[in-house]
Formats: sequence, structure tokens, C-alpha cells
Amino acid sequence: MRTPIAIAALLLSTSALAEPAALSAPVAVPIIQSVPDARDIAYPGTMTLDIDANDVTRGLYRITQTVPVAEGTRELILMLPEWLPGNHSARGGTLAELTNLRFFADGKELVWRRDPVEVYAFRIALPAGTKLVTATYIHTSPLQSSEGRITMTREMLNLQWEKMSLYPAGYYVRQIKVKPSVTVPQGWTVFTALDGQTAAGAKLTWAETNYEVLVDSPIFAGKYAQRWDIGNGATADVVADKPEQLALPPEGLAKLRAMVDEQVIGFGAKHWDHYRLLIALTDRMGGIGLEHHRSSENQLEPENFIKWDDYDWDRNVLSHELSHSWVGKFRRPAKLWTPDYRQPMQNNLLWVYEGQNQFWGIVHAARSGLQSKEIALGMLAASAGLYSNLPGRSWRSVEDTTHDPIFAARKPKPFASLARGEDYYNEGALVWLEADQLMREGTKGARGMDDFAKAFFGMRGGDWGQLTYEFDDVVKALNGVYAYDWAAFLHSRIETPGRPAPLAGIEKAGYKLVWKDEPNPYDKGRAANAKSLSLTYSLGFSLDKDNKVTSTLWDSPAFNAGIVNGSKIIAVNGEAMSADGIKAAITAAKGGTAAITLLVQRGDRFDTVALHYHDGLRWPWLERAVPGKEPAGLDLLLSPRRPMPMVKPAKK
Repeated sequence: MRTPIAIAALLLSTSALAEPAALSAPVAVPIIQSVPDARDIAYPGTMTLDIDANDVTRGLYRITQTVPVAEGTRELILMLPEWLPGNHSARGGTLAELTNLRFFADGKELVWRRDPVEVYAFRIALPAGTKLVTATYIHTSPLQSSEGRITMTREMLNLQWEKMSLYPAGYYVRQIKVKPSVTVPQGWTVFTALDGQTAAGAKLTWAETNYEVLVDSPIFAGKYAQRWDIGNGATADVVADKPEQLALPPEGLAKLRAMVDEQVIGFGAKHWDHYRLLIALTDRMGGIGLEHHRSSENQLEPENFIKWDDYDWDRNVLSHELSHSWVGKFRRPAKLWTPDYRQPMQNNLLWVYEGQNQFWGIVHAARSGLQSKEIALGMLAASAGLYSNLPGRSWRSVEDTTHDPIFAARKPKPFASLARGEDYYNEGALVWLEADQLMREGTKGARGMDDFAKAFFGMRGGDWGQLTYEFDDVVKALNGVYAYDWAAFLHSRIETPGRPAPLAGIEKAGYKLVWKDEPNPYDKGRAANAKSLSLTYSLGFSLDKDNKVTSTLWDSPAFNAGIVNGSKIIAVNGEAMSADGIKAAITAAKGGTAAITLLVQRGDRFDTVALHYHDGLRWPWLERAVPGKEPAGLDLLLSPRRPMPMVKPAKK
């Protein structure tokens, strides 16, 4: 038994443990950023980069890279690119897919460590006298979409140099020389904008270039491939899942050529010596639409060429990415241009970069016939309908959405209509449409955004460097076309939340937003391809091919009834769910009082939900505000600018 003295001592001990004289309070360890900033000086020597892309079965790229080292260097810091043009965020390098990384000098393996602050940097300790470091590693392409974008299949590959190359820290990337080579499966065709290609069997080598140009010159390669001349020094370089998918019809080729013509005419100059429109006709490799200065990466549905008319809705990416050669590559916001791929980008002017590009992508596709006028109107209607019903516009400005790529990384959102997404694309385009119509109105039709495009993007023809700009440069160029308070106009449309729906440009252009009980051609084509059903503007949700809810409109009937993403619609008014059935139920309820009853599964729970909605099916369309034969402003904007080819009269 414990004595009273022992018990007292124990209590005192316990009390001392429970109530210390002072709480522990650590002091932060200073973060030391020891990776050097980029300097605009030449890197000593030329790197070599050799990639073996033969292993299409396992989706592996095996890389051997050599990096010369300046005399006396005892530590080499190599970086995987992180911040990349066109990504608008730190999503460039696929760091997790870089594996089995090893460094050697004079035949001996070197010790390396990852920088604890900047994890894209690898610090390699060098023995005295090291002149050349050899790196070997493997880039593992995702094998299924849940792992990331698939870049290699048994029929094709999309090699992006930044995913599988390192560069020395401390230098402008344009000052780092590199000589690249790639080995592909025997018989494959390789397309890229790189210069000086030579071949030794299946190994291709290109002339020495700089690392900036290398990263801006991706490869499409494939077993089934074909090239078409589309004029003005441009080619359409196409790979496909199957050889029969390469049957581009003559009218398709003519429209691709017209698209290039329209852009060169529209911008008034070229900013390339040659251009490669890289196209993958596939549903096996991951989708992409990414701009480069002398090329672009584009994915279309596999049957896009052989069912040309059916896939009219699918081709805007070609016009959009080609426009980027002027809008975003040659002319680039000053804070979006960076000397290397380590410095963070600032996205505030993406509503110019991408908003202008979205505008011109639609306009030039329609002018060339690459997409029909009906599809162009459908695309504008889809945006007008969205922003007329988007609650997120009440609290978040268009400019603020330019930061979305950085912190949201394009991941799905539970309630995207309230959160907003990258609306600087499409709302930006509607703002530029309004600017066009203000110019035309103020100059009695003499001037418009075409004049701005020539003055701002078309200057210095043949220059394929980069010319940066700030907000005031945009305002100055606009005033050079038509004197107006453009600064106030842009501040209010772009930086101010809670504004009315951005319909002024459409209305000034002689059209109006209307609602119909069937989808417009653009929405119809997208939905048919995805086997999806959008009831966003009626019940308030969209469904995938399995009748699962993929989005719910904030404060809609579905939202208020508790139907959320991931729910599955099992039955409608007591009958098994089908697209036709639910549309018929919405139509039958129009103007009445009876609820639409849904059986909804969410996880293991089944609920019967009554939706009191009586306004019928609703999809957005644009219609002429005043019917007539004379073209309205939007008709004129979408009309061809290139001279129509002369047609010889038939011989009698």
C-alpha cells in the first residue's frame, strides 16, 4: 500500500506534468531558396537529349541526356520544367512520372538529392574536374486516364519534351543549347516543327536548337500518318488510330486551307517560317489542345475526317490553337512571359490572351467554313445561356477566374456554377464581341476588331520571337482603332463582379438570346458524342451516359431537391429512366401543376424526389433580333474575308 507521503508525491508529479510552467513554442526555420535565378547569359556547351520511344506496349520513354559542366563546378542543379506557356499553371512537368533517375560522370554514379524547397530541382554533387554529366531516366506515360493524360498507344505517341528533359538552373532557357534525337518504332512517321531533321533508320536527329524552342516544338508520331499542305507555309500533320480514318475529303482540305488563309488575312502577317498543325484522330490517346509558336497539338474524334459533316462541332480547336501563334505566342502578357520554367506566371491578362483567342477561333472557323455559321452561333449561344444563369458571376469577376488554372488545376468542382471556372475564355470572347460592335457602331461600320488584330497582333511580320504587353498597351491599341474610354469599359466588364449578363455584344450585333425546346447544333453535337444529356436550364442538372449527375445548377429545382453530383436517376414518374422519357416528362409538366417525380440513387440510398418545374425544355439559341435579308452585324463579322476563288464557266 502507498503511504500518504507517496500519494502526495504522485499527485504533485501528475500536477506538474499537466500544468507546465510554459508551453513549448517553436520558432520557424527560415526557408532558404538556393536555386539561382535565371540570367540572360549563354550556358557553356550544348546538351544532348536522346529519347527511345520504342516501348509502346508499356508506354515508356527511356531518356539519356548529357549536360556539359563549366570548369570548377562542384554542384550541378538540373530542373524539370514546372511553369509552362499554354498551361497557365505549375502543371507542366510530370514530376511523378520521372523514374529511375541516375547521374554519371566519367563512368561513376553520382550522388544527388532533391531540393527540399523547390522539388523540381535535382542537386548533383560533382567530383573535381567533372566536364560532362550523363543522366538516364524513364518517363512513364499513363496507361489509363485515371493516372493522367495518356501520351503513348500502340499506334501513336505525343512526345512533349518538357515532360522528359532536364535543364540547368540559372539561365534563360533561350540561352541553353540542345541537340535532340528520338527513336520511334520502325515504320512510324514523325511530325514536329523542329528544323534540320536527319534519319538513321528509326532514329531521328534534329539540328542544334535552344531549349525554349525545343519545349515549344512537340512531336506527334504514328503508325498511320499523313501530311497535307494547307498553304502559307503550313501543313496538317495527322496521325490516326486506324489508316482508314485518314481519308480527309476534298472539301475538308479546302476548309483547312481557307482557315489558314483567313487567319493570315485577318492578322495581316505571319509569325512563323513554317507551321505544323499536329492532329491526332484518336480516342485512345488523351485529348489535347495546346498552342505553340510554329505548331499546335490537337486531338479530334477518330471519325472526324471520314464523317466530316457529323463532326462540325468538334473542329474549333484547330482554329483556336492556330490563332495562338499570334495571340499568346508572339504577343504575350508581360507577366506571363518568363525567362525559364521555374519562375511563376501571373495570369491577370489571360482574358486578353485566351479571350481574344476564343473570339478569333470562333470567327475564323466560321469565315473559313471549317465550322458552319450555325455552329459558331451555337457556341456563342452556349456561352450567352451559361452566363445568363451563372450565380458565381455575382461574387467573382472574370479577371479572378484567370487564377483558376493555378489553384484549381481544372479538377471537377461540386457546384461549378457557383464556384465559376476558367470563364476568361468564353466570357472574355463575349466582351470582345461587344468591343467589336462598339467600334463598328462608332465608325459607321468602317472599323472593328479586325483592325485591332492587325495593329496589335499582326505587327512585325516574320518575327517569331515574343513581344510582351501590359493592360495600358491594350487600351492604347484599342484607342488607335476607335477613340473610346476603353480602360473603363474593360475594368467594368472584366474586373467587376455582379454585372448583367454579357449579352450587349450579341444584341448590338443584331441577334438575341432565345430559349428553345431542343439543343442548338453545337450543343447537340457535343451531347451526342458524349452520350450525355444537359437539362441544366430546366430541371437543373446534366447527366452522363449512365444517367449519373455530372453537374447541378446552384439554386435550381434539382439543387433545391438535394440532387447533387454522383447521384443517379433511376426512374421518372414511375418508369425506367431514359433520355426520351425524362424529356417527355418535362414537356408534359409545362404549364401544369403536377410535379415530376424522380427515383434517385445516391450511394446505397434511394429517394423519391418531386420536382415542381413547369417551364418546359430549355436550350440556348441565338436568333436574329429583326428578321430580314440584310446581314446583321454578327453576320458580317462571321463572313469570309479572303477573295472567293474564280469558278470557270462550264463549256457548252
